[in-house]
Amino acid sequence: MNKDNGKEIVPGDEKGGVFKELTLRIRLIFRLLADGRVNPFIKLLPIGAMVYTIFPDILFGPVDDAILMWLGGYLFIELCPPEVVQEHMDAMTQVIEGEWREIDDEQPES
Repeated sequence: MNKDNGKEIVPGDEKGGVFKELTLRIRLIFRLLADGRVNPFIKLLPIGAMVYTIFPDILFGPVDDAILMWLGGYLFIELCPPEVVQEHMDAMTQVIEGEWREIDDEQPES
């Protein structure tokens, strides 16, 4: 797996469940596909996996579509430059800190 200073940089560390992780991974794949720093040949992995899902009769034999989709996405993220993956992960998981206060909806009578 891509690592940056011993820390894993692919989705899965944060809490939030399987659907949040899946959504984050799909967003990451789309962001990496749009990034010009990623090798165009590597971009063929998730595109090929998606084409196979749409047209499953391309390959002979029983290949589970979900496994192929996962493998295509996983290999794509792993083969992308780690610093590019980290940059997109930071942008998607950035926490904006601030202060909040309650506003009373009732206006004082004059």
